[in-house]
Amino acid sequence: MAQTRRNFLKHTTALTAVSLLNPLAELAAQEMPRLKAKAGYELLFMQTDWGFSGSRDEFCAAAKKEGYEGIEVWWPDKAEDQKVLFDAVKKHKLQIGFLCAGYQPNVAEHLALFKKNLDAICANPYQQPVYINCHSGRDYFTYEQNKQFIDYTTAKTKATGIPIYHETHRSRMLFAAHVSRDFAERNPDLRLTLDISHWCNVHESLLADQKETVDFLLSRAEHIHSRVGHAEGPQVNDPRAPEWENVVKAHLAWWDKIIERKKQRGERMTILTEFGPIDYMPALPYTRQPLADQWAINVYMMNLLRKRYQ
Repeated sequence: MAQTRRNFLKHTTALTAVSLLNPLAELAAQEMPRLKAKAGYELLFMQTDWGFSGSRDEFCAAAKKEGYEGIEVWWPDKAEDQKVLFDAVKKHKLQIGFLCAGYQPNVAEHLALFKKNLDAICANPYQQPVYINCHSGRDYFTYEQNKQFIDYTTAKTKATGIPIYHETHRSRMLFAAHVSRDFAERNPDLRLTLDISHWCNVHESLLADQKETVDFLLSRAEHIHSRVGHAEGPQVNDPRAPEWENVVKAHLAWWDKIIERKKQRGERMTILTEFGPIDYMPALPYTRQPLADQWAINVYMMNLLRKRYQ
């Protein structure tokens, strides 16, 4: 048994090494048809601390070393944790985006926590965030209940000037493409963080049968979570592997449309590289050894997309 497992690990390592040399890497990194961007176009890459086990300072140092412009993290509740975070961000000269959410099944309690966190982020004395990304509401809340989150963030953006986006995320109000379209059509100020990997999973497809809906929602997307999903899951094991070529191409085609709009308008574009750790990252049974290196994949995605969208 042990020998079989060692042989499997050796085989897996060899396949990963081969994938790094696969033509897909060159194909995916090909530049878009050259589109001259209007003045004001700016491309910022953010790194996630999801799965990072070191300190705030170590995380910020590592992100800066790789070439990221900023980080995206959850708002910390404690004042001392906020200071540690902003000290590290300032030290390493990074931008910051925040995640905001509520968790309770009771709508009133959920919304109250959401508002509390959002208010704290907007009023923090350290540094204004580039944006706030919201895990908004729940898939089982009614339309009117979820609309309260949109109304509150819309008013907050108008009052503070801070862009506030709602993420297309399983279990949240924008969990499916057709549901998200209904929200977007009925709320013209709604702006999205596009994590389309979730919709691939929810709809068990690459969304070819919902092209009109997806195109409409791409026009509302202001921020991208660049994880690559597939019909049976929200994250491929390694986007560098040749078996995911068509899936990677589909995601690039969606993201290309957002970048094209941003360039034409001369607007800032923020992209978070958000491949996650176990259990998003598939792992070997018994050992829970991840099948690929999460950090390396996120850096790969950052470099690929920077070359494509600069």
